[in-house]
Amino acid sequence: MTETAVSSATQFSDSYISENPQRSLEELTKALEEKPNDAEFCCQRAYAHILLQNYNDAVLDAKRSLELQPDNASAFLRKGEAEFHLKNYISAQETFKQGHTLNSSETTFSTWIKRCEEQLNASSDSEKSTQQQSTSKYRHDWYQTESQVIITIMMKNVQKEHLRIQFAERELNVNVNLPSGENYSLALCLFHSIVPDQSTFKVLSTKIEIKLKKTEALRWDKLEGVADPNQVKHFMPDPLLKYPSSSHYTKNWDKLVVEIKEEEKNEKLEGDAALNQLFQQIYSDGSDEVKRAMNKSFMESGGTVLSTNWSDVGKRKVDVNPPDDMEFKKF
Repeated sequence: MTETAVSSATQFSDSYISENPQRSLEELTKALEEKPNDAEFCCQRAYAHILLQNYNDAVLDAKRSLELQPDNASAFLRKGEAEFHLKNYISAQETFKQGHTLNSSETTFSTWIKRCEEQLNASSDSEKSTQQQSTSKYRHDWYQTESQVIITIMMKNVQKEHLRIQFAERELNVNVNLPSGENYSLALCLFHSIVPDQSTFKVLSTKIEIKLKKTEALRWDKLEGVADPNQVKHFMPDPLLKYPSSSHYTKNWDKLVVEIKEEEKNEKLEGDAALNQLFQQIYSDGSDEVKRAMNKSFMESGGTVLSTNWSDVGKRKVDVNPPDDMEFKKF
C-alpha cells in the first residue's frame, strides 16, 4: 500500500485487514505515527490486534478511538469484541449495548449481546454447581435445649480468619473459604426467632459449633421453615440493658455473660450428653480423692468403669467390666 493509500483510514477496509492482519498492524502503526489523533486509524488497528489475539492492545486502541470520537460505533464493536475474548463478559455486554444505541440497525451488536448473556448464564450455573458440590461434602446436624439451638458443621481444621458467620432474627449465614479455593456456604431460614447478639460460635479441630439463642423456650419442630406466626412473639430487649453500641439494641455485657453461663449450666440435656454433663459436674465438684478414683478406674477399665470410691479402687487394679450386651475389644 502506498503512502497515498494510507493517508486515508478508509483505505484500511476490514477485508484488507483480515487478509493480512500483521502487515496491516505495521502499516497502521506507521500511519498513527504521522497522525496520532486519527480515531479511525486507532479503531482499525484495534481490529488488527483482535485478529492477532492481542486483546489487551485492542482494548487500548478502541478506548483511544472513543476518546477521539465518542460516537464511533465501530470502536464500541472492537472494544466489546476484545473484552469478550478476555472473558470480561459484563463489560463487553455493556460496551455492545452502547454501540447498539448508536447504530441500532447493526445486527452484529445484538448477536454479541446475546453471546455475552449466554456466557454469563453459563458462568453463573457453573458457579452454583461448584458451590453445591462443595457444600454437599460437609454435613450439618442440630439439636436443641430449652434455651438454645446447637448446630454442628462437620468440617476439619477450619481457620477462624477464613470463617464468616452472620446472625439475624430468622436467618443464619455461614461462609468458609476452604484451603482448596472452594467456598462453603450455608444459608438457613430459621423455624423460630433467635437473639442474634446472644448467639455464638466456636471453631474446633473437627467441627464448627454454632449456638443460637432462642427468644422463647419453644420446642422447634425443625430447624428451617416458617413457623406459625401465632406462635411466634417478637423479642423485646430489656430496656435496662445499657451499653454504647452501633446495634439497634443496647445491652449490659457483664450481665449477659453471667446469664449465658448460667443458662449453659442449667441446660436440660438428654441421653449421652446429659450423662456426660453429670460426670463432668461430679468430677468438678469432687474432692482430690474422688478425682483420683474417677481417673484411675476409667483408665484401667478401658472406659467401662467410673468409680468415685478411692478407698476401693486405690488399692486394686480395676478390671474391664463392659455392659452385659457388649464385648470389650482392645485396639
